Amino acid sequence: MPSNEHHMWLKKRDWPVVQGAMDHPDRDLDLLRRKYKERDEHGRLPHHWLAAKAQTHTHALALVGVRSIGWNPEALTTRDNKGETPLDIARRSGACAEIIGLLSITPEEARSLEWKGMARLYSPVSYWLNEMRLWIESRSYADCHKFIDEHDDELVREVLKYFNSDLLQQLACYSQVFSESLMFLALRMIHRHPLALKAKDSFDFTALKYAGPGYALGYNACRELVSVLSLTPKYLSSTPFPVLLLLSLPTKHYEIYGTYNTVCQFIKHMKYDKAELVEIEAVLKPARKCDVCNSLGAKPCARCRNTFYCSPSCQKSAWKKHKKTCKAPTTPPATSSSLRTLHKGIALLNMCIQRPGAGDGPTSEVLGFLEVNV
Repeated sequence: MPSNEHHMWLKKRDWPVVQGAMDHPDRDLDLLRRKYKERDEHGRLPHHWLAAKAQTHTHALALVGVRSIGWNPEALTTRDNKGETPLDIARRSGACAEIIGLLSITPEEARSLEWKGMARLYSPVSYWLNEMRLWIESRSYADCHKFIDEHDDELVREVLKYFNSDLLQQLACYSQVFSESLMFLALRMIHRHPLALKAKDSFDFTALKYAGPGYALGYNACRELVSVLSLTPKYLSSTPFPVLLLLSLPTKHYEIYGTYNTVCQFIKHMKYDKAELVEIEAVLKPARKCDVCNSLGAKPCARCRNTFYCSPSCQKSAWKKHKKTCKAPTTPPATSSSLRTLHKGIALLNMCIQRPGAGDGPTSEVLGFLEVNV
């Protein structure tokens, strides 16, 4: 049987062309599935050639591998005219670890994982890029922030860099209504990948062209986002992230982002010193001794809260002397609610300090904490 075009593309390691054919909006899925079940004159499926040419890992290669297995799981155990499976060929030819791992699963495992499960394991950059596209289209910015917060910064940067400005253009197309979450997301994206501002798609459009009035397909992004997309990579590389927040968000948030700026600097300092915060309950509520007998576990005087007694009898015996200095405090004591808030803040800071990429500043979780409590 003669080779189909996918055999030829895979022989040439032309992964982007194969991916383009797989992703084309007018693709015929049934036809593609048939092509990935066709053998060439060597008795090889496209999977065999992918295994033979996959020495260098790329995100496009990983996605092509996942899609091809999704369309024909049985190919994992199919042998060519020499009796070799795709995994045999991959091992013999020194394929990259990602492709060997993908070809090591069984057809049953492939069917169980389905496309999304395999993509998440073996093509994570493509998987999360697709998820981010869907979240931005549905304006689910909280999900985008959660992805950035919970994943290694290297993965986040790779997702943002894949296809250059694809995600930033997507954001420009679905950002007609201003929100703090939208702006925070845009700033986090361009802070990690400034060159996305100048990258162009196949129509020679930048993200700003999609966002600006009268451009491209008629998208009209909010003026705040247009302003951010008008920044230059040079400016971004020389401007601290907290400053970008202060300049790009409404004046009413200055107090919050002023505090956020302080938190950023604190986290950078702690990260540099490899330090770790400790719980502060022992400082705020240390074990107290009775003012009369020095027993531990004493409770404060109900009026002044500065003197401690272990029992009513000790308090009564000391009252004659204590009443001369006993006065109600001028500031209210810390409540259990304020202590809980403080402990939550400490926990969030600890989390940020220990996380890779903490030098980029705190996370949206800290921002949310400040918006509620500052």
